[in-house]
Amino acid sequence: MSSLRHEFYETDEKLTISIFDRGADPAHVSVKFEPRQISYENGEKNLSFQPLTGQIDPEKCDFTVGKVKVEIRLVKLAQGRWGSIIGDAPDILQSSTPIEPTTSPAVSEARAKPKKNWEELTTKILNSDKEKTTDEDPNAGGDAAVNTFFQKIFGDADDDAKRAMMKSFQESGGTTLSTNWEEVGKSRVEVKPPAGSEWKKWD
Repeated sequence: MSSLRHEFYETDEKLTISIFDRGADPAHVSVKFEPRQISYENGEKNLSFQPLTGQIDPEKCDFTVGKVKVEIRLVKLAQGRWGSIIGDAPDILQSSTPIEPTTSPAVSEARAKPKKNWEELTTKILNSDKEKTTDEDPNAGGDAAVNTFFQKIFGDADDDAKRAMMKSFQESGGTTLSTNWEEVGKSRVEVKPPAGSEWKKWD
């Protein structure tokens, strides 16, 4: 059996194997697909992968022969990541099918959280609140509503945003609340009283 260099990458639905067989003639290349095994042949060169980590659908699998490599695309019978081409996982169908839909959203959500633009989100929510309460009692909801709002932002924020919120609030005497640590961390946050008000420090 010839030693052919290969590598792979995968998605939840497919696994693609690249076999580096430079100058392979499409007329001489054959790939045999089975539920838990694939075999590659090109003259005297051959490569076999068995048992596959999960089951594949032989009828949907295909391959293309290029100048430098041959790409073999395996369509998984059950969605999920294998982590390797070969592996002893006979229960892949039972284990991955029910788990995948519940775990995927949580994982993607956890990765996306730090990228949220908290400044923009805060401004947007504050502005929408102002529009709704302009013609109503300015004190509607009171401090409790405001506290609940800021607690929610603080609870959902990452560590940098939390540090920025605490530092800006303390140093500005409660007149500024920022979630941008890059800006807040550079220097002391200035006191910015509301328009028409004057800041006084009591002894």
